[in-house]
Amino acid sequence: MGRLEGKVAVITGAAQGIGALMAKALAAQSAKVLVTDVQDTSEAVKAITDAGGTAQGLKVDVTNNDDLKAMVEAAKSMGGLDVMVNNASIFATITPKPFFEIPDEEFDTIMRVNTRGVHQVMKAIVPTMIEAGGGKVINIASGTFYYGAPGLSHYTASKGAVIALTRCHARELGDKNIQVNAIAPGLTESEGVKGNDGFSAGRAPTIASRSIKREMLPEDLLGTLLYLSTPDSNFVTGQTLNVDGGKVNI
Repeated sequence: MGRLEGKVAVITGAAQGIGALMAKALAAQSAKVLVTDVQDTSEAVKAITDAGGTAQGLKVDVTNNDDLKAMVEAAKSMGGLDVMVNNASIFATITPKPFFEIPDEEFDTIMRVNTRGVHQVMKAIVPTMIEAGGGKVINIASGTFYYGAPGLSHYTASKGAVIALTRCHARELGDKNIQVNAIAPGLTESEGVKGNDGFSAGRAPTIASRSIKREMLPEDLLGTLLYLSTPDSNFVTGQTLNVDGGKVNI
């Protein structure tokens, strides 16, 4: 029996990459997992069920309230909504560029998905979590907030706002037994990052700046994810856990 036996976990942006790996890790702890994304989730769901886990997939745009309502209903049909992982984000497809070359439309898209998406998800799920007596929310932020990544000012701003929302939501929901925390990963060698040449120049300096001198792998996030998803973190809320091999000390 896993640590999340009897729990339902929902994760956004989980069709592939880090999100799919997180979904699989939650399922390995016996959670029933609702895998959501704007992309096809069938492969991620199959990876979970082939490993003996329980999962369903659903197409969800985190900026569409009708999609989010359907997401909540799907989770309730699976047994509830105990763990929410706000992972949906635009990053790997970004071409780094100076802030003065970022089109307004691109800036708005990044903020709409990365930041407003978290806001909309939270509005959608909170009534169900309150009715159930509590829950866990894990927001995926970014270590770029702490040092200001050149060429990624819009992404950095969007994730800084996620950290701000994490703190505010934790304050407002603490008396409802809902813990809201964030993970701030460093540059992670996900499928998308590996395929984007725009990140190549920053790879070696990033590794050199870490206390742990190696590339960061998606698997490096799973221990922190599980800690924040289980009763181990019941007295932890409003926090952002920096997982970057010691690049940033805060």
